[in-house]
Amino acid sequence: MTTVFTPFTAQPTVRAYAAWINTSTTDIALYLGYKGPGPSRLPRGPQMVPVAARPRLLAAFNSGFYESDTAAGFFTHNTLYFPMVKGAATLIQYKDGSVDIKAWDGGKRPGADVLMARQNLSLLINDSLPTKSTSNNALWGSTLHGVAAVWRTAIGIDAQGSLIYVAAPSQTGHSLALVMSKLHVVRAMQLDINPAWPIFVTYANRGAKGPSLFVPNPNQVSTRFLYSSTKDFFAVFSSKSPGEPQPW
Repeated sequence: MTTVFTPFTAQPTVRAYAAWINTSTTDIALYLGYKGPGPSRLPRGPQMVPVAARPRLLAAFNSGFYESDTAAGFFTHNTLYFPMVKGAATLIQYKDGSVDIKAWDGGKRPGADVLMARQNLSLLINDSLPTKSTSNNALWGSTLHGVAAVWRTAIGIDAQGSLIYVAAPSQTGHSLALVMSKLHVVRAMQLDINPAWPIFVTYANRGAKGPSLFVPNPNQVSTRFLYSSTKDFFAVFSSKSPGEPQPW
């Protein structure tokens, strides 16, 4: 489900775009782009939503920073592209079908129970509150022209285990955390930032037909993930069975 709302009464023209994802009936898959998350000699996979999986495709959205901008673990399709970083905010899909967002407390390689793991910076929200680090905007990425408040995106998890994606313009790290807290997430991580990258695509019909940009962005096109993508991204599929391997 998607909704658009005004998070702050003092900024009536600023609207946030939020999407709620029921993780009990969906799979969250992670794909590389031809540049992101960074250079690797390992096979990069389809770099788009696989054609065979498109009948189950529900949505697709942007991931996090390039690995060259901030060291972060990247694990998908049983392949570790970049080692996991202890303490980093991590979106995880497990083989039992469950999903979590947490500060990574394991080793450099995910355990056998993990299907997918993508890290980006530290937690934005923890225990339902903005983390102390959100008060230092310099920790939340280099912005276009050095402007503090820019387009930012985030992904959070609520107490029921559902995911909530948000994109909003004119946000600092701290104000983005406040937006997420208004949506009652218990933990959250920032994803990509700056005007070029926010994207959340929905599809009207099976087979990825009728793609539509839920997040309005003149720098993006609705068919972005149906051909080779520059950066890595997440795709949401209707689930056939809990913990099934992601399409590849």
